[in-house]
Formats: sequence, structure tokens, C-alpha cells
Amino acid sequence: MTTHLTPIAIALCMAFVLMGAPSAAQHITIVGEMRNVMWRGQLAGTIDLDTLTHREHLYGLGPLEYLAGELLILNGQAYQSKVLTDSTMQVEASFKAKAPFFGYAHIRDWTPQRLPDSVRTLPQLESYLDQLTARMPRPFMFRLEGRAATASIHIVNLPQGAVVRSPEEAHQGLQHYPLTDVSVEILGFFSTGHKAVFTHHDTFMHLHLITADRQMMGHLDELAFGQGEVWLYLGR
Repeated sequence: MTTHLTPIAIALCMAFVLMGAPSAAQHITIVGEMRNVMWRGQLAGTIDLDTLTHREHLYGLGPLEYLAGELLILNGQAYQSKVLTDSTMQVEASFKAKAPFFGYAHIRDWTPQRLPDSVRTLPQLESYLDQLTARMPRPFMFRLEGRAATASIHIVNLPQGAVVRSPEEAHQGLQHYPLTDVSVEILGFFSTGHKAVFTHHDTFMHLHLITADRQMMGHLDELAFGQGEVWLYLGR
């Protein structure tokens, strides 16, 4: 009897061989909780990024306090994005920011692998990561680098003085930005145990995307990679 493996199954087998033994647990620090912001209106910063003095190999993501923008740290460089108009944003490189909830980790080494051509969208990525890392410690952070055929990111942009008691109220003023045919870098957080703490209730992932030219950055909602090479990096 001949067994036929799917492309994802083949890719998973190859990835397990390349990765070897499961990686040691990443020391991820999570400050604050998403549900406290969305349901209890706790919008003030619970962490000041400027106090993170140990910045070498630092990675992190979360919203700006009072839901006034998005935050991302890549390899010790912090970025914050804010809405200017429905088609433009401001992206600034600065640690001078606070967040109501935030996750960060120091990751020196990353294990790279080429993402299979069968994994091009966020649902496919979530399923792939769940299988790939089934024997690895969780939660963990990961990175992606490649060219997005299409993507959609958003920036929270809560009006000053707004009261928040539900996710709908928290998303007042939120602005979506479509992206087309652009090189991107993505930082992601994956966990099956942090829904409403650091991921939304319908996903295991929380991802922020920044374009290669550092002109666009935000929370990633939708993604379709093209057929070129996409690289997945798992921290270890």
C-alpha cells in the first residue's frame, strides 16, 4: 500500500528534520491583558518601552496607550505608527511610548526555513505553525520575511476621551490600510493559551507587519504571499 503525503505534510517532515530537537522555551514577558483594555477600558500604559534598557536582540509588539497607534520592536529597534488620514500614516522609530498590554522577548538566535508554497495565507500559516511546533514549548515568537501579494493592516485610533467597555467601542476610529506587492517583515506571537490575553478570541496568533522601507506598520489582519520565497524564523 502506497502512502501519499500532502505538500504540507512533506514540508513538516522536512522542517522537523532541519530543526532537530524541540527548541528551549522563549522567555516571553507579557505585561497587561487585552481583555482589560477591550472590556474594562484600562487604556493607560502598563509598560514604558523607554525603561527597557536591555535592547539588544529585543522583539515585541502591542498597541500604543489609549489605543492611539501600534507598536513594534524588531532586533532592538522600536517603531510606532499613528493614523494621519484614511490613506496615510506616520511611522516613527522611537522607544518613547507606553502600551496598555505588550509582549516582548530577547531572542538572539533564529532557526530559518523556507515556508512551503502551500502556506500563503494567515489561516494556512496558523495551521502550519500549530502542527510544526506541536512538540515545542509555547508561547513563542516567530518572524516572516517575504513579498506580500496583498495584505491588510490596521492602526487603532481611538478618539481622545472615548469610553471603552467592549471591543466594538475599542475599535472606534480604527483605520485599515491595504498593501499590494510589497516586501514585508512580520513579527508574530503564537499561543493556544492566550486568547483574550494577547490574542483575539478567534486566533492563536498576534502579528504586526512592517514594510521593508519602514513606511507602513500595523496590526496584520489579512495576508496573501506571492509565489516567491518566504522565510519563516523560529526563535531559539
